Amino acid sequence: MKKFFCFIGLACLTLPMAAQEVLSLDSCRALAIANNKELLISLEKINAAHYQKKAAFTNYLPDISATGGYMRSQKEFSLLSDAQKGALGSVGTQVSGALQNGIQGMLAQNPGLASNPQFMAIIQSLGNIDIATPLNGMGQSLVDAFRTDTRNMYAGALTLTQPLYMGGKIRAYNKITKYAEELARQQHNTGMQEVILSTDQTYWQVVSLANKKKLAEGYLELLQKLDSDINKMITEGVATKADGLSVRVKVNEAEMTLTKVNDGLSLSKMLLCQLCGLDLSTPITLEDEKEEDLAPTPVDNSSIDIDGVYATRPEVCSLELATQIYKQKVNVTRSEYLPSVALMGSYMATNPSVFNSFENKFKGMWNVGVVVSVPIWHWGEGLYKVKAAKSEARIAQYQLGDAKEKIELQVSQSAFKVNEAAKKLIMAEKNLEKADENLRYANLGFEEGVIPASNVLEAHTAWLSAQSEKIDAQIDVKLTEIYLKKATGKLKVEN
Repeated sequence: MKKFFCFIGLACLTLPMAAQEVLSLDSCRALAIANNKELLISLEKINAAHYQKKAAFTNYLPDISATGGYMRSQKEFSLLSDAQKGALGSVGTQVSGALQNGIQGMLAQNPGLASNPQFMAIIQSLGNIDIATPLNGMGQSLVDAFRTDTRNMYAGALTLTQPLYMGGKIRAYNKITKYAEELARQQHNTGMQEVILSTDQTYWQVVSLANKKKLAEGYLELLQKLDSDINKMITEGVATKADGLSVRVKVNEAEMTLTKVNDGLSLSKMLLCQLCGLDLSTPITLEDEKEEDLAPTPVDNSSIDIDGVYATRPEVCSLELATQIYKQKVNVTRSEYLPSVALMGSYMATNPSVFNSFENKFKGMWNVGVVVSVPIWHWGEGLYKVKAAKSEARIAQYQLGDAKEKIELQVSQSAFKVNEAAKKLIMAEKNLEKADENLRYANLGFEEGVIPASNVLEAHTAWLSAQSEKIDAQIDVKLTEIYLKKATGKLKVEN
């Protein structure tokens, strides 16, 4: 039964440990990149720049548009005046009156005709015929035929515009959007390197604190053992109470140090969880925490090609793209003051139509033409704007040169720090060897009673300092290697 309960107890202890997630440096980088909001925003900026490039290409293609409209007017257009309408409406009466007046005039001039029976018979037959009514009807039909009926008007047009020459604006704008898309990618790479750098710094900070926690725990155990030995020696009268108090003070200091390390480790793990997009309370363990000796591999920085660095640094690539964009902006500004040529074609239909008098039918026509616009005089505005654009392009060029100089200095400093960190690690390892030997002799002398407790405490303090310096030197080698990769543009997620 005892064995059974022991097995259950061990299983309960191992369950929380199994629940902890073990993360490597690469997995932390991948999580940080996948969950970083700034990188997600920069990815959307790449997508936006890509679609803007596609939109810019459509400027080469013809533009087709359709327009339609309806208008209701109070009055219709009239081709005849009111006097003309009245004259046409009473044309029969006027003709009839004119005929009677003509007959009366003939009789007045030739009285003899009144005695001619045949002439008078013709006159009498004409008087019996009604010619006014049909002539009036014909006049009114002419008036109705001239009506336009334009109170309800409909119109529609389909227009095609094909740019032929726009002063180089379309070509320059396409180049700008192409550079802008690549610029968005380079800015995303810059942000990715910053995320990787922050993740690596936090990762190695956690590893450093985890190792210092082990060191603090070991140091506390040594002091507690020393405290126990001192108490026994005090009981036997071979040590004083002052020695016991000195050791007890060191034990308290070691406990405080362990508490601070635990708190710092917890906060650093929370920061790493936040960078990786995990819940802050997620229990995590890093692979390198288990390593007794980090054993950093030396970095070869003897042959750094500065031109290759310029080609891989996203900041330099971004500034080069910005320089190209500003050069194309000069062309865009200049194109505003150059001639532009476009081919235009359209089909237009109206109702009422005027192609066969005025008809209440949709009828239309097509037309084709060339539109040329030539700016003539703008009081030198174009010249000044082009010069301003050229100045902006030169500013971008100067910024690129300044960035290259600073990057060269940064690479040199990073390489120097790598070499310095390697030397510090060698010195820390040598100091640790001496501290181990010193502590061994101090413990032996204390056990033999030839070395006082104060010397043992000094040896313990020197050993703790040497161990801590070694851990710091190892982490410093790791970090300087990361800084050098960042300076040379080689900091990225390993596939």
